[in-house]
Amino acid sequence: MKKVFNPPSVRRPFGHYNHGLLVPPGASLLVTSGQLGIRPDDSIPADVTGQAELCFEAIKAVLDEAGMTFADVIRISGFVTRREDFPAYMAVRDRYTFDPKPVSTLLVVGGFTRPEFLVEVEVTAAKVV
Repeated sequence: MKKVFNPPSVRRPFGHYNHGLLVPPGASLLVTSGQLGIRPDDSIPADVTGQAELCFEAIKAVLDEAGMTFADVIRISGFVTRREDFPAYMAVRDRYTFDPKPVSTLLVVGGFTRPEFLVEVEVTAAKVV
């Protein structure tokens, strides 16, 4: 039972996310490492959409192993290397998130550990146990 906070004194969110979420006491918390757009065979899609989908599929696997789903995600932090990749990244993010939408941060960064990486995503999830 997450409670959403979007105060009228703050500009409405730019996309499909909320400014704040309150998680009830006793919720189990899961924090993921940043996931990159790389397959188990080490191949990497050339575009941000393909990489973002792999990031979110990796997060889905971690959530599943923890007994959670994207419905339990309360925060998403996304990092892209090119400003023009915002729309493609956000389209993938929005396909994976549920209502109430999690809080979200998206940053443009100078790069990742390898130049072919275009996006990295990490999440925080909470579930009442």
